[in-house]
Amino acid sequence: MTEPTDQSPSPSSSSLPPKDPISLIHPRREPFEHGLLPIPKLIFSDPIQTLIPLKQKLLQSSSPSSRLNSSAISESLQISIDHARLVLDTLASVLHSDSDPLVNAAPHDVDSIGVDVLDLLLFLYIQSYKRLLPRSHKDSAAVADVWPSTSAFDGYLSALSPLQLVRSNSRRFMPSQADEEAHQLSYLQKHLGNILSLLAETVEGEGEESLVLSVERFEHLGFLVHFGDKGPDGIQLSQHAPFFANSDPDMPAVPVPAAQVLDWILQNIASSLENISERASLKENGPSGASDPDVAMADASTSSVTKASISRGPSYIEGISKSSIVKQASDLKGFSVKVLNSHESVIYILAPLRYATIYGCSDTTIVLGAVGKAVRVEHCERVQLITVAKRVCIANCRECLFFLGVNQRPLIVGDNHKLQVAPYNTFYSQLGEHMSEVGVEAALNRWDEPLALGVVDPHDSLSHPAGVSDVQTETATCLDPDQFTNFLIPNWVSGEVPGATDCNPFPLPDAYLASLERNKKTLGEVKQILRETPLEENRKRELSSALHVYFKDWLYASGNIRQLYCLQGD
Repeated sequence: MTEPTDQSPSPSSSSLPPKDPISLIHPRREPFEHGLLPIPKLIFSDPIQTLIPLKQKLLQSSSPSSRLNSSAISESLQISIDHARLVLDTLASVLHSDSDPLVNAAPHDVDSIGVDVLDLLLFLYIQSYKRLLPRSHKDSAAVADVWPSTSAFDGYLSALSPLQLVRSNSRRFMPSQADEEAHQLSYLQKHLGNILSLLAETVEGEGEESLVLSVERFEHLGFLVHFGDKGPDGIQLSQHAPFFANSDPDMPAVPVPAAQVLDWILQNIASSLENISERASLKENGPSGASDPDVAMADASTSSVTKASISRGPSYIEGISKSSIVKQASDLKGFSVKVLNSHESVIYILAPLRYATIYGCSDTTIVLGAVGKAVRVEHCERVQLITVAKRVCIANCRECLFFLGVNQRPLIVGDNHKLQVAPYNTFYSQLGEHMSEVGVEAALNRWDEPLALGVVDPHDSLSHPAGVSDVQTETATCLDPDQFTNFLIPNWVSGEVPGATDCNPFPLPDAYLASLERNKKTLGEVKQILRETPLEENRKRELSSALHVYFKDWLYASGNIRQLYCLQGD
């Protein structure tokens, strides 16, 4: 392997490793789900031709420890300082090794620590990845029953609403975890030769140059792949490789030819793809939707598998309609959660999390506990999200309201309309412990600094109406303080486990605090007037009836009717 290649060869089936689930290779979902930024200068039509020369430039700009701060990234990639800092923050949320100093850096230390050059190169390479198109749903009629009424934005800019895009007549649906995994594996299979070229070092031997990988450089592949059916097992990636396994830490292993590494990983990818195909259930899920043009789905597996057959990955909360659901840490199988296609409901997930995804929901209130890496909200309408998180990304949403306690600027990408942001407005007894566990700081809340990135997200696989692809992303506005209210999580919802948090840990801006005080004062005055006003019994009944009517109207108009589902479900 002396030069980069555009297409990796397929190994023969006779050389494939055994199909023990523990030994199978898997793509890391996090870079593909939370690590793609729609910044045009980071998306290369031919990544390897751009990144090979850029690699030398980055190494020259880096510190003695081969790390880059935002200034060096900005200069090397010709992007703004704000975008360079966004690259650093995004990388911190998707890096594979918790031992990397950037992962656990305090917000004010991120820039001084910087990112390793090789991790940045891998991050830049996968910016060209196109997401898998949604698949057809097996029962469109049943799903249609819970879809909301026509959006208030129908016809706006002649564009479909986010839910109508997802729920068009073809009933395209979010790809299954197995579909996504097969698609990502096939992408890596195609581009692995180029990726290894970025990591490898050049050495001279027998009259020609060749590429080799040291164990240290090989470990950077952990950004993209891992072994084990239940996620990363805590064992270094090199210990799974026969050419590096059991090497003495005090005596570094001899670098291995990149061609040997390529062949070994391709064998593992082919084995994993075959395993996914064998576990597929066409009868249960039906065929996958159309594929990303970069990867033919004939190569990526043309089917889905049941969730029961995949033991690793996030916990799913899917299809909740006109009801409420409460999840504590003990109810989740891991530290990631996906809330999918839920409508007119209230969903409480009061747990420490690493990642959370909200997709295809409408008219729903979702309360997330502390999320230490990233939250992504996509294709939602009239959703209220209340969350504490390190960072949040909002894509292709309409009429949504976000009550945020976030350490990084909220990222707005894609085709959005009438989004609002507001300061965090609730608490539960264990919130402080959960924030400490995942590393979110209450002293820093950047809820009111949304960052809208350029035009409609080029990574989005959903087709947009003609002309909308060059529409500038619409940012979010701040909620009027007069409309700000606290959200009460009932004690019986937050569980009986004791905790020390007895109020909102995020200080409220003066305007919002003053609004709450005014509302509290007004409520007290009204109560006093009602107590002191002498009324006959029939007038009391009329007043009570009128108050109930206005209260009911307010519940529906404000969306707070959904909170009553909790009482209905108890």
